[in-house]
Amino acid sequence: MIPSWIIIGAVTFFIALGSFLITPRDVKWFARLSRPRWLVFEPLIPLIWTVIFIGGAASAYIVWQKNPGSLITWLLMAFYLLVEIITVAYIPVMLRFRSLKAGEILGLAGLILAVVLAICVLPVSPIAALLLLPYLVWTPIGTYTTDELRELNPQDA
Repeated sequence: MIPSWIIIGAVTFFIALGSFLITPRDVKWFARLSRPRWLVFEPLIPLIWTVIFIGGAASAYIVWQKNPGSLITWLLMAFYLLVEIITVAYIPVMLRFRSLKAGEILGLAGLILAVVLAICVLPVSPIAALLLLPYLVWTPIGTYTTDELRELNPQDA
């Protein structure tokens, strides 16, 4: 039998590959957008998201280990999956539709769902909930940044 940490890690990795739905044409649109002067951390964003996804996968693993195979655990796994799909969809959807508003909506939806997920996970494992903290801290920053991009680029809102 395949260990649960491998399955959770593989699902996380393969869902994250969804970000490769981005075409060069889409990237050019995003690259030409004006950015706020304070956006100096942009090169670190891939590393930040890597840490966030690892934390989310570790959180899911801990939850799974607490009560493997139970209905509640499967529902929580589905919830983790939903949060990751919405998170990964942010960039491809925003770029494909050339809509910062779409990105902002997905960012806000991801944040709300992650807060609910953390609340649901907390009674199962406080450590698993704590591992979601990077997502809960970073997502408002990313959503705020997208809002600022909308302000600076109203034609692309």
